[in-house]
Amino acid sequence: MRVIAGKVKGKRLESPKGLDIRPTSDRVREALFSILAPRIEGARFLDLFAGTGANGIEALSRGAAWSTFVDSQARALAVVARNLETTGLAGVADRLRLDLPKDLPLLSQRAAPYEVIFADPPYAFSEYGPLLDALQHTCLLARGGVLVVEHDRRVSVRTKSSALTCSRESSYGDTVLSFFS
Repeated sequence: MRVIAGKVKGKRLESPKGLDIRPTSDRVREALFSILAPRIEGARFLDLFAGTGANGIEALSRGAAWSTFVDSQARALAVVARNLETTGLAGVADRLRLDLPKDLPLLSQRAAPYEVIFADPPYAFSEYGPLLDALQHTCLLARGGVLVVEHDRRVSVRTKSSALTCSRESSYGDTVLSFFS
């Protein structure tokens, strides 16, 4: 796995074996950031279920001002830390160990709103409604911001919550990116 574009283009990122982490494929990440391109420069980016941190690091490489990485696994956050060090981006990021979605109010108490929120929960995750509702009620998404949820094509995230409006869905094999505002 590598950073696709921007100031640290081509840097290899660690993807540990043995952890329950399913990194976003390069193909899907490239499509995601092509869609998000006009929103990234200077943005605050929130990477939920961060895993390796590849998405938040990609955002930083492409000009995001700040990225917050959230995961429930300490080992995953250690990988994120090493990947941030490898890319030289540790100074424009923070990492938090939180249980999602229940701990999102804790994040909203210490963070300004984010222009882009990316959530890539494990495919077995079933709490999309509570996640979307928590994001709506915590005001973590900035006015005019976008939330992107990566999920299995067999899961309909659109019907799980009415708090946010799904404006677009893009499919890449078994992976779907759902865009909310």
